[in-house]
Parts: sequence; C-alpha cells; structure tokens
Amino acid sequence: MNGKSNNLRIPADEIEWQAIRASGAGGQNVNKVATAIHLRYNVHNSSLSDFQKQRVLRSNDNRITSEGVVVIKAMRHRTQERNRRDAIERLSAFIESCLKQPKHRIKTKPSRNSQKRRMDKKTKHGKNKALRRKPIDY
Repeated sequence: MNGKSNNLRIPADEIEWQAIRASGAGGQNVNKVATAIHLRYNVHNSSLSDFQKQRVLRSNDNRITSEGVVVIKAMRHRTQERNRRDAIERLSAFIESCLKQPKHRIKTKPSRNSQKRRMDKKTKHGKNKALRRKPIDY
C-alpha cells in the first residue's frame, strides 16, 4: 500500500503497522476485535530527502517521538482496513503540511487615515469613561 498525495509517495515497507483493540464505546466488538491501527513511520530511515527529513523533524508536533518516529493512532472506523486507510491519509497529510513552504509575509503599514480614526475613537472612548466618574466636590 502506498500512501500518496499530490507528489508524495510513501513506500509500504517504510510503514510499520500494529493492530490493537480500540478504546471507547463499541460493545462486544471493541473487546474482541483489534480494529484500531498504530502506524509508525521512522523519518530517519525513510526515502525522504535530507531537506525533507529536517523539515518534518523540525515540526513541533506531538506525534513525533524523540527518536524521530511519527506515530499515528487511527480508530475512527469500525474496520481495520478503513482505519489503515485513514492512518495512511493522515500520515500523508501530515508530511505534506510539514513540507509546504510557508508564505512570505509582506510587511504593511496602517494608513495615516486609519491611524487618525483609531486615535479619534480612543479619545472618544476616554471622554465617555470620564463622564462616568464621580464629580469632583470643591
């Protein structure tokens, strides 16, 4: 099985699976059948380029262990196969989001007119608050 997205292909031999019993509601099925999937993907031993590996490892995500292994727990669905597909899709989406180039921010200044409006609004607000004060007795 290859997890694939627009241009990302994850070879099946780089993914480690473990079927476990899901937690939560489900009656007898949840106690008998191992439908949940733990997907483990070792970034260090993957076929990603060194630059891509660094980008993925630098992402501050709870799913990456200190050893550089991405762990995804899939237990949304009732069948093991659907959970397996869900885990692959989530892994692909995670890696794609790590590799996406952040947008370059263009610095902008507020216009002179907007600054004037803001200051006028602050002055008006201050006057309203001053009217709420107790009058000064002489």
